[in-house]
Amino acid sequence: MAKPKTEYHCTSCGTVHIKWEGQCGECKEWNTLEESAVQSSSAAGTVAAKGSRFQSYSGDVGQIKSIKDIDLKAVPRTKTGLSELDRTLGGGLVQGSVTLIGGDPGIGKSTILIQTLASLTDLRTLYVTGEESLQQVSMRATRLELPTEPLRLLTETCVERIIEHAMHEKPDVMVIDSIQTIHTEELNSAPGGVSQVREATARLTRFAKQTNTSLFIAGHVTKEGTLAGPRVLEHMVDTVLYFEGDPGGRYRILRAVKNRFGAVNELGVFAMTEKGLIGVNNPSAIFLSRHEEPVAGSVIMVTREGTRPLLVEVQALVDDSHGQQARRVVIGLEQNRINMLLAVLHRHGGVSMFDQDVFINVVGGMKITETGADLAMILAALSSFRNKPHPSDLIVFGEIGLAGEIRPVPNGEERLKEAAKHGYKRAIIPKGNMPQKGIPGMKIMTAQRLEDALDYL
Repeated sequence: MAKPKTEYHCTSCGTVHIKWEGQCGECKEWNTLEESAVQSSSAAGTVAAKGSRFQSYSGDVGQIKSIKDIDLKAVPRTKTGLSELDRTLGGGLVQGSVTLIGGDPGIGKSTILIQTLASLTDLRTLYVTGEESLQQVSMRATRLELPTEPLRLLTETCVERIIEHAMHEKPDVMVIDSIQTIHTEELNSAPGGVSQVREATARLTRFAKQTNTSLFIAGHVTKEGTLAGPRVLEHMVDTVLYFEGDPGGRYRILRAVKNRFGAVNELGVFAMTEKGLIGVNNPSAIFLSRHEEPVAGSVIMVTREGTRPLLVEVQALVDDSHGQQARRVVIGLEQNRINMLLAVLHRHGGVSMFDQDVFINVVGGMKITETGADLAMILAALSSFRNKPHPSDLIVFGEIGLAGEIRPVPNGEERLKEAAKHGYKRAIIPKGNMPQKGIPGMKIMTAQRLEDALDYL
């Protein structure tokens, strides 16, 4: 049998080389050449030529159409049996979609995948594991008290043999756990390398598209919290989901950072129990401390993750600094933004904290990326600094600019309705977010500048 052809791509500039060299001839970078397989045109059509199910995806390939001639019917979705997972996927599974799930070891990737397959009793499923034996997977399913009749298991690490088994099995939903253990025989590099991960994902994605198979791929993460392997891995798939939270804690947060079939930054909240991951219907309750009496340094804000408004508690601790430089520690929010906000508070609010250590935390391990948390951060720090608690029925949100103005945030009325649903009676919000009809039972105070918000307090 002829030896498969390989080529080498520079990971820095993308130049293709016919043989490996220590230095790229174009960008002059060292040790950036990675091996990849050269697939001929005949080999590319091999998978599509086998099986009658393979022609559903590629029927329109190579045809030019006008937009008005394209059928815009809704993409059919299949419910997974886990409501929070359906939310992050955009409403359910899409045929031919490829979903990449990343997270720390032990956070629940394998658990949620086997729960999903066990709940899809009306579909043909296949669970491919490269890390565990069939006995280990069976023991997990038994421990979680899952129905084992619909589960079909395979232990394999070669992507060519995985596709061969899948072509014979014809599953509707398939799971690969994990992609770092899968390799192709056409490359000589070790499994888990950049070239192996990229090539294996490309072949599995091609198979899923051509057979309309819904594919889940589990991926490891690096110490920085990103998916291990090339960044191009995230561009190959349709949906990228990240598990957040402490693996030793009870709650898990599943965030969609990319979704071609739904909203980005959609959030699903799960509780880890003895019977696996269970969706949390009211996640705002786990992000609030609900103190018996008002405490200094605590502010409730309404954030928005995807299509869901959430109430979270922002806590601050301001104390005298005993070092040469005051510390600024932020957990769950953007680290660099607190320095800017404290400067705005000094310039436009007349409050100086240059000699104070400032610690800010979001309760429950939540990570907030939007700028609507600016007002909550400032008011929490000010409350701790003056040791004066805010009213327990007060919620705030708003973005603060360098000139001291408070800017509106998206979906302000939906945030206020969510807060009113949980019993909050007062709100300090940007003037641009004032609803036209108001919110029944809630006193809304609008602020155009930071001084206005401080005057209300």
